[in-house]
Amino acid sequence: MKAAIATRLEGARHKSRIAVLLRNIVPALDGLNTRQSPKALLRSAVEANVRHTVKMLLSTPEAKARLTEGRMHLVGAVYEIETGRVRFLK
Repeated sequence: MKAAIATRLEGARHKSRIAVLLRNIVPALDGLNTRQSPKALLRSAVEANVRHTVKMLLSTPEAKARLTEGRMHLVGAVYEIETGRVRFLK
């Protein structure tokens, strides 16, 4: 069973999933300062992706309706693996 699952995740199917993820992330990275240290650049990229995702979610008709109704509030946050803390973005 494990071999069948592993086989299913290999090859084109797996690569296409990564490609979909990258297509959704890359637009958020425009404008990042690439002269930052690798650690600072990674932090900036993660934050940019979260902000972009929140913006995209808020642009949907469903989110707009829930916001108008006062039934939803959406905030972006980053889970810090090193500390175990969640950092909310402004």
